[in-house]
Amino acid sequence: MKMENVTMRSVMAMIMIMGCSFLIKVTIAKMDESKVIHVGGKVMCQDCTQDWNNWVKGSRPVKGSTVSVTCFEQNRVACYKSDTTDDDGEFNIVVEKTVFGKKLNPRNCVVRLVSSPGTSCNIATNFAGGKTGVKLRQPCVVYRDITKYMVGPFYYTTPACAAPDDATK
Repeated sequence: MKMENVTMRSVMAMIMIMGCSFLIKVTIAKMDESKVIHVGGKVMCQDCTQDWNNWVKGSRPVKGSTVSVTCFEQNRVACYKSDTTDDDGEFNIVVEKTVFGKKLNPRNCVVRLVSSPGTSCNIATNFAGGKTGVKLRQPCVVYRDITKYMVGPFYYTTPACAAPDDATK
């Protein structure tokens, strides 16, 4: 009786492994079908002058902030796109997967903060990599002709919170 349970579990495990590998192949095939990739995320403002709870949970969306996607091919810029955030601080950048007849590899694309409107919250931070940039890794949505990557949220902070540069020390 115990041997039958072990055999049955082994068979079930093999079926699950085969099913997962099939789903991965289908996902990769679907990614190749889409002609564009979508890159989305959010840009928020954190105020370090607030108490801990407000600093962590009290961030607010930054409307009008610019975020860019730069895709490289052989260490050269192959594509540059940008978008401005909406009232909720959200952006959605659409990048063509084929540029000048060459297919872009999304893993060679970097998303970063470019600018913030106004002066009250305009110091880029590197929380979630917004200041230096984040490479696209794994899409969060692959459905029909949509391949979407999500990054961030990225953060700006107030000038009072800016750390001094090494040159000004």
